[in-house]
Amino acid sequence: IRLGYLTLDILGDSKTVVSKCQSENRDRSEIGAIISDIQALKGLFQNIRFFFIPRTGNFEAHRLAKEALKKGEEQYLEGETLRAFYEEPDPNGLDYSEQRERR
Repeated sequence: IRLGYLTLDILGDSKTVVSKCQSENRDRSEIGAIISDIQALKGLFQNIRFFFIPRTGNFEAHRLAKEALKKGEEQYLEGETLRAFYEEPDPNGLDYSEQRERR
């Protein structure tokens, strides 16, 4: 929302969570409060879609999340993955670790 996106596709590897996010029904499970928050925020977007992606197809996102949790940091990748940073040379000649320090 803060980034100004009007359309959002969310990919998840839990069929249950994706299904609950797609639903308009109130969820009474342990994660019901989180699902309720997600459902309340859906109206702020012109178009929001939730897709189930099996873990095998969601490997890169899972790897990024685990890496961020280990380091205790948040990462916001807009339309990219970290793999793009590893593979594409920086026009300023900085390597990946130097790019991270600048952020």
